[in-house]
Amino acid sequence: MPADYALLAEQLSGLLEGERDVTANLANASALLNETLEDLNWVGFYLRRGEELVLGPFQGRVACIRIPLGRGVCGTAAALDEIQLVPDVHQFPGHIACDGASNSEIVLPLHSGGKVVAVLDIDSPSLNRFQPSDREGLLQCARIVEAACDWDGRGWDK
Repeated sequence: MPADYALLAEQLSGLLEGERDVTANLANASALLNETLEDLNWVGFYLRRGEELVLGPFQGRVACIRIPLGRGVCGTAAALDEIQLVPDVHQFPGHIACDGASNSEIVLPLHSGGKVVAVLDIDSPSLNRFQPSDREGLLQCARIVEAACDWDGRGWDK
């Protein structure tokens, strides 16, 4: 069943309303996305620290802690500042297999001051799980998270 992204965006906005803390908002956003979307095995955030991404709040199995910019799906999304929608992660050059059960992935950069400060990473055990409609719906969710967080003064590199 396709996700109702309009409803999800409304729920996410309500959940984050009035809270500016990065950790709290990323934790609740990952929990809501994990509970709402079907056929996922990992939902979370990686935070940019210099030339690498560091594991942030997430839902799922243990994960890679540090990812160099430009490496794997997450590092590529952050380095290029482009959404990565990958139907089969095993075909992605330089894929980092944090969870062998993941077969498809979507990664969306988050911004502050025009620079990438984090990425939203979502994995599925199914091939071709993510479609253009997921890309658009999740982009709306990413923008809500960006706007809700106080990225300044939190130690996050921009």
